[in-house]
Amino acid sequence: MNNGIAKAIIIFIIGFIVIKSCSNRSDRRSESSSTLSTWEKSPVDNLIRSLADEKNFSIILFDMDARDGKYYHQYNVIVEKPDTVQAQQTDWAEVSDVFFQANVNNMGMEIATKKDGTLTKQASPAGYNHYVGNPKYGRWTERNGGSFWEFYGRYAFMSSMFNMMAYPARRSYYDDYYRGGYYGSRPYYGPSGRNIYGTKSYTSSKTGRTSTWGSKPSSFKESVRSKVSRSATQSSSRRYSSGSRSSRTSRSSSRYSSSSSRSRSGGYGK
Repeated sequence: MNNGIAKAIIIFIIGFIVIKSCSNRSDRRSESSSTLSTWEKSPVDNLIRSLADEKNFSIILFDMDARDGKYYHQYNVIVEKPDTVQAQQTDWAEVSDVFFQANVNNMGMEIATKKDGTLTKQASPAGYNHYVGNPKYGRWTERNGGSFWEFYGRYAFMSSMFNMMAYPARRSYYDDYYRGGYYGSRPYYGPSGRNIYGTKSYTSSKTGRTSTWGSKPSSFKESVRSKVSRSATQSSSRRYSSGSRSSRTSRSSSRYSSSSSRSRSGGYGK
């Protein structure tokens, strides 16, 4: 083989590699674009974006509703400032069937928390990720043979905000949440499967709080749970059945309860 032919073969091979590499990059860009186009932002994602400059905040699922085949959330947003803590309740916001289903058991709980700049999108008892156990806001007190969290006077409103007037924060529950591997990893509704926290705790008149969801009859709530479960499954299946890797990525991203930028550090006052 003379030098001319050898050079031609080498040039051909290099050209093929360059073209293939460009094609792969194009496919990845296309895949990324497809992922962005199919992933749906929730109202919570929009709240998080609006609070991007804040180091500490909590978003609590305050109430839920379903009407005319659509699903709605209302949130309490708590933002820590240098000298105070601000709380604001949002208007009703429509959410997707997938997002409603993912949080159907999480009413009254934090579903997004930013602590010292680290964001966690995982359901947890309201206040547990930053305020309960933090000596800046209160202390553990002994009464009735147990240890309970008590906020200082200037932060007393948090007891109502976190539904602690009905369900005080017990030290044993708090320790169970952190030491049982729940923090930033999986929802905690109470010890041994008890529904101390979350939607099912609001079926009791003990809460003392009137909510749209809590005031609905059991038949209505069970019907909504069944419908949204079917609808969310179908929505996820449609996204998955596009046959591309991007659709599978989008499906995973839409599962809000499993997506998280997690901090593994422990809580205050442990």
